[in-house]
Amino acid sequence: MPTIDELSHRLTEYLEPEQVRQVRRAYFYAEQAHDGQRRKSGEPYVTHPLAVASILSAMHMDHQSLMSAMLHDVIEDTEITYSGIEEQFDKAVATIVEGVSKLTHLEFETRAEAQAENFQKMVLAMATDIRVIIVKLADRLHNMRTLGAMPAAKQRRIARETLDIYAPVAARLGMRDLQVELEDLAFQAHHPMRAKYIRRAVVKARGQRRDIITQIEESIRTRLSMEGLKGIVSGREKHLYSIYRKMKTQRKAFVDIMDVFAFRVVTESVDECYRILGAVHNLYKPVPGRFKDYIAIPKANGYQSLHTALFGARDITIEVQIRTREMDAVASQGIAEHSHYKMYGDSDSAVGSYNRARKWVQGLLEMQQRAGDSMEFIDHVKKDLFPDEVYVFTPKGRILELPNGATPIDFAYAVHTDIGNSCVSCRINKRLAPLSQPLQSGQTVEVVTTPRAQPNMAWLNFVVTGKARSSIRHFLKNQQRHESVELGRRLLNQFLGNYGSSLDAIDQEKMAQVLKDSNLASQQDLLEEIGMGNRMAYVVARQLKPDTMDDESGEVSTPRGKPLAIQGAEGMVLQYAKCCHPIPGDTIIGHISSGRGMVVHRTDCRNLGSLRDDPQKCIFLDWSQSGEEEYAVSLNIEVESQRGIIANLASAVSSASANIIKIDSGEREGQMYKVEMELLVADRVHLARVIRKLRRLRPVTRITRP
Repeated sequence: MPTIDELSHRLTEYLEPEQVRQVRRAYFYAEQAHDGQRRKSGEPYVTHPLAVASILSAMHMDHQSLMSAMLHDVIEDTEITYSGIEEQFDKAVATIVEGVSKLTHLEFETRAEAQAENFQKMVLAMATDIRVIIVKLADRLHNMRTLGAMPAAKQRRIARETLDIYAPVAARLGMRDLQVELEDLAFQAHHPMRAKYIRRAVVKARGQRRDIITQIEESIRTRLSMEGLKGIVSGREKHLYSIYRKMKTQRKAFVDIMDVFAFRVVTESVDECYRILGAVHNLYKPVPGRFKDYIAIPKANGYQSLHTALFGARDITIEVQIRTREMDAVASQGIAEHSHYKMYGDSDSAVGSYNRARKWVQGLLEMQQRAGDSMEFIDHVKKDLFPDEVYVFTPKGRILELPNGATPIDFAYAVHTDIGNSCVSCRINKRLAPLSQPLQSGQTVEVVTTPRAQPNMAWLNFVVTGKARSSIRHFLKNQQRHESVELGRRLLNQFLGNYGSSLDAIDQEKMAQVLKDSNLASQQDLLEEIGMGNRMAYVVARQLKPDTMDDESGEVSTPRGKPLAIQGAEGMVLQYAKCCHPIPGDTIIGHISSGRGMVVHRTDCRNLGSLRDDPQKCIFLDWSQSGEEEYAVSLNIEVESQRGIIANLASAVSSASANIIKIDSGEREGQMYKVEMELLVADRVHLARVIRKLRRLRPVTRITRP
C-alpha cells in the first residue's frame, strides 16, 4: 500500500511543489476526518482515498482531481459539509467531491427505477465537471481490487454493476487501461470458474506461441529497419473478459480466438504510421476488407490508430495496430490524457478525445432533459454505451459517426434536432432511399426537409440512437399535450355554454378549488385531462358553473348551440374510427375514450350502440370547412370473375384522383369475387366520384360502404 510520502515523490515528476503540498494537505485533512473508521478488510479507511489518488497519479491527473480523490468520501461518511471543503480548499475541489458523493449509492440491488435515477445523477455530475467521473472510476477500480473482503453475493452484484455501467463508461471516455482492468476484475468476481479456466488456457497457449510471436516481431523489426523506419514493436495480449465475450457472442471456440496473433507498432509521427503500414503490407499479404483507418476518422471516444489484418508466416492470421506515441497514450488514458497535455506540448489526440467526451456528455444531458422519466432516459443511453460505429458523410463532406444499424432518421437528428423533426425523405449516394434503411460506412446522406413535416411514431420502430429516440418522443409528447389542451378547452367551453358561461368568464377561485380537488397543478393540466378523456367535460363544467345557476338549470348535459367543429386528418388525441371510416360530409359523433381522447364515428356506426344516446360519453360534431387532408374510407365491391379486373379497378380509382391504400380480393363464390378496397378521398363528393367511375366497369355488380 503506498504512503503519502511515496505518492508525493511520484507527483514531483509532473506537478509543481505548491500543488504537491496541497495534495498532501488534502490527505492529512481526510486522515483526520476518517479517524477511527476502518474498511471491511480491517485497514484504516484513509488507505482507500490514498489508493484512489495513487491510481489517478498514474494517469497524471491534475492536483485538484488528486485532492478530490483524497476527500471523496468525507461528505458521505463524516460530519464535514460541502461548504467546509470549499472553505478549506476551493470551489472546484468541493464541486468534484460533492459530485462523487452523489454517485456513492449507484447500486443495482434496488428497483430498476432507482437504478435509472442514479444513472441520471451520474450524467448531471459529469456535465458539471467531467473529472467527477474520472475520480469515480478510480474509486470503483480500487474497490474492485479489494473486493475479496465483501460477501460473495455482494461481490457478484458489484461486479455486475461494474460490467453494466462503469466499464462501458470508461470505454466511452477512451480510458482503455482502466476499462480492461475493471472488466477482468468484475469477470473474475462474477464468473470465477469461467475466469479460472480461460486464464489457465491463456497461459498454456502463451507458452506454445512464444516462438511464433518472437519470430513475427523480429520479422517486422527487420523490415522497418530496412525501410529506415523507427517503431517499437510488441505483442498484444487479449484480456480475459474480451476472450470470454468473443467466445459467447461470436460462438467461437477458445482456439479460434487465440489463433489470431496481435501486434502493436508505436512510432513518432502520422506520416510514419502510413509508411509502416506500407512496409508490413509488403512483408505479409493483407486480408481484404480488414483495414480500418481510425487516424483519418477517429472513433467516437477519440481513439486513433491504423488497424490491418495480415496473412502471416505458417498460415496464421496476425492483426497489427499502428499509431503514434501520443495516440497510444490517449488510447490508454482517454480523456485523462487531456489533463496534462499542456505540460508536454499541445496534443491534438488528447484535445480531440476530451472534446468528443464533452460532446457525448452534453448529448446525454440533452437526452436527460427531453426524457419523460429516468427509465426512458436509461433506455436511450443503453445503445450509446456500446457503439459499433459507422461513418457517413454530409453532402458538404462533414463526417458523422453513428452506431451500427443507424438510419437516415438517426443521421438527421445527429445533424440537428430541427432537421430530424422536419425530415420527409432522404438520398443515399444521391439516390432516393427509405428512411428506415440502415446506413453503411462511406455513404453520403442528404436529408430532405419541409416546414410542415413532423416526426412519425413509426420511426421509433427503427431508430437506434438515443438522441433520435428521445427527440421523437419529446416532440410527440408535446404535440399530444398541445392537442389535448386545445380539445379539452373546446369541449369544456361547449358544456359551459349550458350555463351561459365560458372558460374565460369563470370565477378563478372556483377554478383553483377544482384544481386542488383534482390534485392538478394548472388549468392546462385540467384541460389536458379533459382532452385525453380522463375527466368528463360536463362534470367539470358543472363544478365551474356560475353561482347564479341552480342545480336544476344544469341538468341538461348536452351542449347547446352548434355541434363542435373538427378539422384535419388523424391527430394524437382526435382519431377517426377504423370501423366506419368517417369522411367530411358524413354526419358524425365524437366518443370520449379514456386515455385516447376523442374517437370520431359516423352517427350510424353499429359499434356505438347505446353509447350514441349517452351525452356524458358522446358529443355531436360537425366538419370544419377548411382543410386539404385526405381521409381513409373502405369499399366492398362485388365483381364478376374476369382477367385483369383488379388492374381495371385500380385504374378507375386512379382516374378519379384517389389513392389506394390496400386492396384485397376475397373469397370466390362461383363466378363472383368480393373485393375489399381501402382508399384515400377528400370528402363524400370525392367518394361519390370514385364510386361512379367504378360502377361504369361492366364486371362490377355492387358497391357498398361498410
